[in-house]
Amino acid sequence: MWAIGPEERCPEMDFDMLGLAPRLINVLKEQGITDPTPIQQQAIPHAMNGRDVMGLAQTGTGKTAAFGLPMIHALMKAGVKPNAKTARGLILAPTRELAKQIADNLTNYTKGTHLKVALVVGGAGIVAQTKRLAGGVDLLVATPGRLIDLLDRRAIRLEETIYLVLDEADQMLDMGFIHALRQIAPLLAKDRQTMMFSATMPKLMNELADTYLDKPVRVQVNPPGQAATKINQSVHFVAQAAKMDLLVDLLDKHRDELALVFGRTKHGCEKMYKHLEKKGFAAASIHGNKSQGQRDRALEAFKQGKVRVLVATDVAARGLDIPAVRHVYNYDLPNVAENYVHRIGRTARAGADGSAVALVAPDEMIELQDIERAMKEEIPVASGRRWEVQPGQKKRPNGRTGGGRRSGGGRPQGAKPGGGKPGGFKRRGSGKGRGRGKAAS
Repeated sequence: MWAIGPEERCPEMDFDMLGLAPRLINVLKEQGITDPTPIQQQAIPHAMNGRDVMGLAQTGTGKTAAFGLPMIHALMKAGVKPNAKTARGLILAPTRELAKQIADNLTNYTKGTHLKVALVVGGAGIVAQTKRLAGGVDLLVATPGRLIDLLDRRAIRLEETIYLVLDEADQMLDMGFIHALRQIAPLLAKDRQTMMFSATMPKLMNELADTYLDKPVRVQVNPPGQAATKINQSVHFVAQAAKMDLLVDLLDKHRDELALVFGRTKHGCEKMYKHLEKKGFAAASIHGNKSQGQRDRALEAFKQGKVRVLVATDVAARGLDIPAVRHVYNYDLPNVAENYVHRIGRTARAGADGSAVALVAPDEMIELQDIERAMKEEIPVASGRRWEVQPGQKKRPNGRTGGGRRSGGGRPQGAKPGGGKPGGFKRRGSGKGRGRGKAAS
């Protein structure tokens, strides 16, 4: 794998120098996009040369354009219309919110062209999605579970799919989507270009890259697992019973600014949202117990500033591109250290400043140690003293607090925690059959 670091990029490069079609550059200019971000500067030239790309960059750095613009450029140049029930390019994302964000961006980039972009995710009507795919699409953005449902219904064929993108591939591993990928991979065109993007680099990612990518160029902005430099991080050591009062006090200091609060469980987030609403905050919640319509409406209200505090499980840790978010609160620490980086990556986007505050109870010290080890830095203490780790202390069970409920997001039925090893894949395009199992979306 050929690796390129941040120091090798040209700081004065613009989209014209990347070789993109003038028509596409004009579309970007109309949307106020004139200067490529570091990940775009590094990834786009290699993607346009047909190379497989392994991109490592934090959320909010422009990864969608890094993989989307080269595909759009190539499809515009080819001028080939998709056949019925086919997709020329496939972008897989682990959550509905992220998939919708990607589809919205790609739709903006293809404005005024003949290219068709489609979104298929769980929680939405499958009949309407089937009709949308009937005439074929150029770019299909999908969650793995819903894509498998559509494959089972013979609503989509992938043998003509010549571009594959795995976005937030590390979360796919964590959520167990490895099983869905095993079913989808053999159905794609044998001769294809594959790009994989991630903000962290767990060990299994190398195996995933070896399985899917062919002699990829590895491009990297920030070291994997490290937070953006403009995020002001702090930690409060506080008893679990005192967390809510502290959270209210902290939020009260910036009622007019957007804040995102992360909890571990669906039940806990809903209870927290109702408590904050009683305290006079314009609040909303999104988690796995909410319908897709409820989640969409809450996100839209948050984007418009009608809601100032959004309480969420890790369903919102990725895919939320809301530059106005100034504060992220980890009311409960995530069980997986890398998810902390994704959560706090919801602030300090597009070069802005932001703060990330963690409220840490005594039984979360193992999680905190894992987070600091992953980031290779100790989070500054805002109040309290570090709790002593008790002999034999372990992490809290994933997604469970006092009520013992599962957290939002979940994983496909039968999936192993962490997604298991990606072993068992055949090399790209070498298989013909597929299983009939279902995966969550």
